Amino acid sequence: MAREQKDKAVLFADISESGALYQKLGDAAARNVVNACIGALTAVVRKFDGELVKTLGDAVMCTFPNADLAVQAASEMQSAIANGRPGGHPIGIHIGLHFGPVLLEDGDVFGDTVNVAAYLTAVATREQILTTEATENTLSPAFKSSARAVFHTVLKSTGRGSVVYQIIWKSDPLDDTDVNIDSNRLIPGDTGSLMVVLGDQRVRIGQWKPSIQIGRGPECDVIVMDRYASRSHLTIRAMRTRFYLIDHSINGTFVTLKDSEEIHVLRGEMLLDRSGELSLGRSRADNPADVITFEYDRRSMFRI
Repeated sequence: MAREQKDKAVLFADISESGALYQKLGDAAARNVVNACIGALTAVVRKFDGELVKTLGDAVMCTFPNADLAVQAASEMQSAIANGRPGGHPIGIHIGLHFGPVLLEDGDVFGDTVNVAAYLTAVATREQILTTEATENTLSPAFKSSARAVFHTVLKSTGRGSVVYQIIWKSDPLDDTDVNIDSNRLIPGDTGSLMVVLGDQRVRIGQWKPSIQIGRGPECDVIVMDRYASRSHLTIRAMRTRFYLIDHSINGTFVTLKDSEEIHVLRGEMLLDRSGELSLGRSRADNPADVITFEYDRRSMFRI
């Protein structure tokens, strides 16, 4: 088992809103578009001396010898997808990249540098390229001019504040939003995955399982047999680095966040920003046997 540590730029490129693509086109047609997009991204990786580590569903993970090459590749990836319409359908991608030490083992890549790049990919929106202050510091002057500070965040790998930079890859100034330097633009950090538990049913929501269904139906990820629960009662969904409860039910969901009073959510959404408990259709005081707990696993949501 060969193991080696090197400094590398790690880049993730992920198709934006791929779930909506499958709903709109159907599985077969959407998969053709995704495959064409992955092929276009892979071609760019090779062009800039990069290595494709693996494909991850609708995303690619790759490495580059330095930050300059990674920025060049990211910019060309955006241009290729925006202008090329792979698969004949307009789609977009979002990219995160970070330069630092990685552990290379049997063709795979591990470490905090990987986690930071994946986190930035989750935070980035369609057609955005985000990177870190540490990465911007290593760019040559020619590429520093394409980076602008847009956010602040706290990286879990260091526990310290960091500036997040956007790489400008379009030349049209109308595409750029002016940055308000007086505002506190602190983006949410990686708080970790969310563990949902009912008895011996345990489901983790994170990067590779971004949503679950809870209800009486046998197709649900967590099944609650109480008569006040609807068949498809609620969804918990990871949206970038946060988790939201979306109620679809007749009787609503009773939510108790840690150190807070019980709240009734009916046909609405709620941010689950702390650990807590859920009761479907009626208060947890009326049905203590079917109370669902949820808690954060503070390890990185984006560990690969």
